[in-house]
Amino acid sequence: MPIMAPVAFATPTDEQDKLLDEALGIVKVQAFQMKRCLDKFRLMDGLKHASTMLGELRTSMLSPKSYYELYMAVTDELRHLELYLVDEFQKGRQVSDLYELVQYAGNIVPRLYLLITVGLVYIKTKPVLCRDVLKDMVEMCRGVQHPLRGLFLRNYLLQCTRNILPDIIDNEGLEPDDPNCGGTVQDSIDFVLMNFAEMNKLWVRMQHQGHTRDKDRREKERQELRILVGTNLVRLSQLECIDLEKYTKTVMPSILEQVVSCRDAIAQEYLMECIIQVFPDEFHLTTLHSFLRACAELQPGVNVKNIIISLIDRLAIYTQRTKDEGGSIPTDLQLFDIFSDQVAQIIMSKPSMPSEDIVALQVSLINLAYKVYPERVDYVDKVLGKTTEIFNKFNLEKIGQQSPVGRELFKLLKIPVDCYNDVIILLKLENYGNLLDFMDFEGRKGIATFLISNALENETMIGTHDQTDFVLGLLSALIQDQADQPTEPQDPEDFAEEQSLLGRFLHLLTSDDPDEQYLILNTARKHLGAGGNKRIPFTLPPIVFSAYQLAFKYERMKDDDDKWEKKCQKIFQFCHGTIVALIKAELAELPLRLFLQGALAISQISFENQETIAYEFMSQAFSLYEDEISDSKAQLAAITLIIGTFEKIGCFGDENHEPLRTQCALAASKLLKKPDQCRAVGTCAHLFWSGKSIVTGGEPVKDGKRVLDCLKKGVRIGSQCMDPMVQVQLFIELLNHYLYFLEKRNEQVTISLVNQIIEKVGEEIPNLEHNDESEQISKHFLNTLEHIRTKVSTDPELYQGVALEKFNKNKL
Repeated sequence: MPIMAPVAFATPTDEQDKLLDEALGIVKVQAFQMKRCLDKFRLMDGLKHASTMLGELRTSMLSPKSYYELYMAVTDELRHLELYLVDEFQKGRQVSDLYELVQYAGNIVPRLYLLITVGLVYIKTKPVLCRDVLKDMVEMCRGVQHPLRGLFLRNYLLQCTRNILPDIIDNEGLEPDDPNCGGTVQDSIDFVLMNFAEMNKLWVRMQHQGHTRDKDRREKERQELRILVGTNLVRLSQLECIDLEKYTKTVMPSILEQVVSCRDAIAQEYLMECIIQVFPDEFHLTTLHSFLRACAELQPGVNVKNIIISLIDRLAIYTQRTKDEGGSIPTDLQLFDIFSDQVAQIIMSKPSMPSEDIVALQVSLINLAYKVYPERVDYVDKVLGKTTEIFNKFNLEKIGQQSPVGRELFKLLKIPVDCYNDVIILLKLENYGNLLDFMDFEGRKGIATFLISNALENETMIGTHDQTDFVLGLLSALIQDQADQPTEPQDPEDFAEEQSLLGRFLHLLTSDDPDEQYLILNTARKHLGAGGNKRIPFTLPPIVFSAYQLAFKYERMKDDDDKWEKKCQKIFQFCHGTIVALIKAELAELPLRLFLQGALAISQISFENQETIAYEFMSQAFSLYEDEISDSKAQLAAITLIIGTFEKIGCFGDENHEPLRTQCALAASKLLKKPDQCRAVGTCAHLFWSGKSIVTGGEPVKDGKRVLDCLKKGVRIGSQCMDPMVQVQLFIELLNHYLYFLEKRNEQVTISLVNQIIEKVGEEIPNLEHNDESEQISKHFLNTLEHIRTKVSTDPELYQGVALEKFNKNKL
């Protein structure tokens, strides 16, 4: 038994293609026959073939897309008939007879297409009959009530008449045979409005044909056909004689009546958008009330938000453009008030409107307020207040940033700052903080980051303590823990980046008035102090440094303020308390550095109790070093920093300077590792030479004996190191210390001591294991010897007796 091949069932697409190809084939054949008859001047036969060709448009089997292709093919061929008829009638043939004749064609669809084609020629040859023929054609098109066939037939009528519609205000006083006697712009308006009404009815009727399960497909097909209906409005907008009065009294009411009465969401949404896009902005300004009232009457399924936003944005751009060009909108037309009231009514009339759509409308209103009335900040606050009322009405609490309403609210909160580029403007918006509280933690944090970035970008200075209190309140999601923040810890890098951004922002808290600046710092300290142990290392140091700068400002203004010394003392007390807060957060190195920086600042400002306060800062730094820093590297870095800072401070009397110097030397010698001890003691030597005190009148103490004691102690400690490489490296470093003090004319440091160190290093280097580290050590020693040779040539007396004969210039 033979095996049968499987049967391939045609898909709907395949079926459509097949039906379309068949129809196009017939059109091609009939069009060819029509043209051949017309070429032989057999008009009646040509009309029969044209009628047969047009009969293909009677089909109900094609989808809108396929029907459109067929329609285009047929109407392209009809152009040949139109051109032939125009040519014939210019030769004297009677149009009226043919206009009557084609009305007897067998089927209504071919009949009406032929009637429109001949009617077009009729109007072109006898313009005075334009009004009557147009009315006749638009009325007779009612004979086709099938939605798809009727829409394309009326579209053909609209396309054919686009260049012949009367566009004059009136024809009184014209001669009867004047071409302009055929009608006025009012006749064109009546014609297009009637055609529009009928096409809209056909378009809406498509929704209610067929099975319920095909609803989505029908909606898609309707969306494909909407431009056919919208073309009517485009045609109206192209009539130059439609002035503001005609548009207000005739055109707009008729269109809105048709839109509202059709009670179809798809049609209403599209046509309202069409009205906005095709008619001039001046017309919209005048008919604003009626348009917005119509919006309130639209079906629940209509996305009114998009319509309103589209109109607001267009009018805002128009108003801005008009102002830029030196013009102005009518003073009696309060755009914001009109939109605000109408939007409120629309929201009330549509209780099912989603929250995100309501907020999107408020976003558009704020944009309008800024673009049209940039000086009216109260309008912006009014919108924010209205939004707050709506949220309270809906009982909304914490709105997720990623939710639809959250995204719109985030956009709404950004607009005032984005528009004015001034965080201070928020002080004038009483409802901003209330609305911000509706956001969830991530949303509030996002807004806080945005506000900081905007302030930094525009260098917005926060100049009063009230402003500081308000702005830091808005930034609370970054400043302190929140009740609704996630329980899982944040990524450390992201956290550090956020807090560093906040730290940069704190430098914008500044006022030219030093007393006000102090209040600002106090206010900021109260907010930032609640940030917890993780945040304050980022946020308190900027406050401390700002306070140090403020002290210098008071010192510069001492001639104008007799209380400046007490104020400076108060500032350093403030700094002390702030640094202690960092110590309580179990930090050590950061507060140590801040205390040292404070001591350095104090030493440069001569005020009452200067020495006492500076000693307190230095002693606090020592306490931190002794009690809190245990890591050997950190200890070396800390004692080096303490010694370097103390060397620069010259405000201590001998009773304070001596104990601190001794304490530094003692701390250096007590480090755990011998190399660290050696280096720290070597650094201490500078303290006994360059250090300053009140006793020396701010000049270096230059205690050569104590310097030499430190250097000898360094050599002794270095000799105790077991690692030969480390030992040689330490001796080279000590050699450099010796050379420094020799060149500074320290009489205790002699050439014989220098020679001893040089000889010791020279003996040890050849015994080092050859590697990269030993090469670096050798290079260091060679550079040091080269320095000595240079000095010998420039100052031979100082370096008299130095022993370099054993050493080659480039090689050891």
